[in-house]
Amino acid sequence: MLRNSFQARIAGVLVMLLLVVIGALYVAVQAATDAAVRSQAREQLDVGSLVFQRLLEMRGRQLHDAVQVLVADFGFKAAVASADAETIRSALANHGARINASAVMMLSLDGNLEISTDRQISGETAQRLSVEVMQRQRDGTQIFLMPIADKIYLLVQATVAAPLPIARVMMGFQVDDAFAAELRELAHLDLTLLATQDGVADIWISTLPPAQREQLQGSMAALPDDAVSLIGAESYLNQTLVLASGDGFAVHALLHKSLNQAQQAFAPLDKNILLIAMAALSASLGGALLLARSVSQPVQQLAAVAERIRQGDYQASLDLHRSDELGRLATAFKAMQQGIADRERQLAHNALHDALTELPNRTLALERLGSAITAQRPTALLYVGVANFRAVNESLGPQGGDVALQQLSARLQTTLRPGDSVARIIGDEFLLLLEHTDTDGAVGIADKVQQLLLKPLRVGTQDVVMECRIGIASYPADGNAPEELLRRATIAMQDAAGTASNLQVYQRGRDDAQQRQIRLIRDLRHAPARAELQLHYQPKLDIADGQVRQAEALLRWQHPELGMVSPGEFIPLAERSGSITLLTAWVIEEVMRQWREWSGRGLHVQVSLNIATEDLIDPQLPARVRELLVKYQVPAEQLIFEITESGVMLNPEIALQVLHGLRECGISLSVDDFGTGYSSLAQLKRMPVQELKIDQSFIRDLDDASEDAVIVRSTIEMSHSLGLKVVAEGVELERSLQLLARWNCDTAQGYLISRPLAAQAFETWMAQRADAATSAVQ
Repeated sequence: MLRNSFQARIAGVLVMLLLVVIGALYVAVQAATDAAVRSQAREQLDVGSLVFQRLLEMRGRQLHDAVQVLVADFGFKAAVASADAETIRSALANHGARINASAVMMLSLDGNLEISTDRQISGETAQRLSVEVMQRQRDGTQIFLMPIADKIYLLVQATVAAPLPIARVMMGFQVDDAFAAELRELAHLDLTLLATQDGVADIWISTLPPAQREQLQGSMAALPDDAVSLIGAESYLNQTLVLASGDGFAVHALLHKSLNQAQQAFAPLDKNILLIAMAALSASLGGALLLARSVSQPVQQLAAVAERIRQGDYQASLDLHRSDELGRLATAFKAMQQGIADRERQLAHNALHDALTELPNRTLALERLGSAITAQRPTALLYVGVANFRAVNESLGPQGGDVALQQLSARLQTTLRPGDSVARIIGDEFLLLLEHTDTDGAVGIADKVQQLLLKPLRVGTQDVVMECRIGIASYPADGNAPEELLRRATIAMQDAAGTASNLQVYQRGRDDAQQRQIRLIRDLRHAPARAELQLHYQPKLDIADGQVRQAEALLRWQHPELGMVSPGEFIPLAERSGSITLLTAWVIEEVMRQWREWSGRGLHVQVSLNIATEDLIDPQLPARVRELLVKYQVPAEQLIFEITESGVMLNPEIALQVLHGLRECGISLSVDDFGTGYSSLAQLKRMPVQELKIDQSFIRDLDDASEDAVIVRSTIEMSHSLGLKVVAEGVELERSLQLLARWNCDTAQGYLISRPLAAQAFETWMAQRADAATSAVQ
């Protein structure tokens, strides 16, 4: 847990950085130390080489001076001249002892050994010496090194003259371990001397320990010059000197400087660095922990507060008084905490309230209703719906419609008693919850509410009257569940549309009708695709000549389970649910398809069909009709679109634009149901129509003495004066047809002529009528 904590990670990162710095410093110091050691060793080797050469020169001068004194001695010359061997030997030994010479000898001029103080020097050796002396004289060298037997000598020669040369005297120091040790004392270097001779074992002289000397004898040839080599367990920097070489021999010197010993001088520095590193690491670790703690503790506090916020506690305190970035983070965190709390409260409010009116919404209304039911408090529901809100919204615009709803909600709130509440359920529908109220009491309150709502609302500069319908359901009389009560109040509100008072109490059994409507609305959307729709055609009689040249296409729905559904039932449902445009599109295309089929068999008839209000405000309708006319090759004059004046009034500007577009296609237009609603001659003149259709309510019981006769006759005359043809629908009696003929009505439609017929039956009916007409002529 601690290993993965933020504090441990910060401390770990800082310690790792410090370790990297210390490691880099140590490596740099070691590299510098190694370079310094090598440089110092190289300088010592150079100095040691000079000391070694100076030592040889010094010994050579001692020998040279001694031998010159000897050959200049008169007595020695006389002894040499007289060949007094004992005197010569004594003189050689005495002079050699004075300077600690290791060997003194005298050679004849032809190179023969005459006398020698070293018994290992033989005549053969004397010959080699003589040859080397002659070579050195030619080179101008009087001092030289040369291995003799198993020893190495530093030799000097001089000529004995009396006054002519009669002999040569040679005096030499033996270069041995003592000589090497002397050099080591002077130069602080190890020395190895190697003398090689033809046919004789190599001579080794070295100050190295025995084990290293043995290793060196086996690998001296592989030792690099001026480079580090490992001899035994130690590293050495080496320098090689060629001291002498001649016919069949050579003398080499190898100077060694131990780097291990040199590095011992820097051992205190490594120790100090280690101590400093440990001290710095300890101090840094302590500082890192303190720093990490100063950072991690505020972070832990922030994390704890964040966890409490996650759990829904927005009141957790955060006491962090700092002026650094963490302090600013804490300040921002507090602001965020407060902002989340405010937004949470706002979201909670929005989840239970309507954004436009600030009234409780459907969810909160059901909660309150559920609480009342749980407490078994009698409660009545008044479901208020605005019947004309669509027209109000279109006349005022969306913003004006919102203002109207806000004023309506404020007016509803003024009707509440203590304990009552009002909620906006959806759109233009509101719900009043009246606690401790039964159905009878709810009816009285609903009447007062309705009277209040009938007063106009002032929106901007316009007065608007909201036509409200109220449905009533109560607990426990009409249900024991909130959703059930709300559904039944909704049903009652919809049923109120058919009453004079726009007020309705829920009637038992209406649930089945409501469920049927819901099912019809759901299934109606799929009816065209499932081939459940069909068209019936009702003939239209030309009254003047008694011919049938027109027919109206009437939509029928054969439900697979419910059977034939009346247009009076499903057409209003389609208009309310928005499915009417789908039905209109299907009807238009099916009429054109059927017309082309009839035309192919020689049946030519002008077909009229109804256009829904929603289609009149669709600017794309003319374009779609034009495409279908081309697709099915139907002459546009063979179609009549029947429209309602109330549909045009819903949005006159767009509707008139659509109507003119249809006329440009060649489609004829007819005003359906004329005489109902708010028919206007001024509006009629604006519409590009060619026909007017009198509603069947004026035609069904038409007789010469009725008020309907005056209306029908004046309508026919007015229409003809405007250049419009007139169609009378609902003709069921012969006297009605005779009156229409007397008043010059153009077309009659009704059961007297024929009921609506399926396509095949209509085709057969037309054929039979044509045969009957032919027989009558014959």
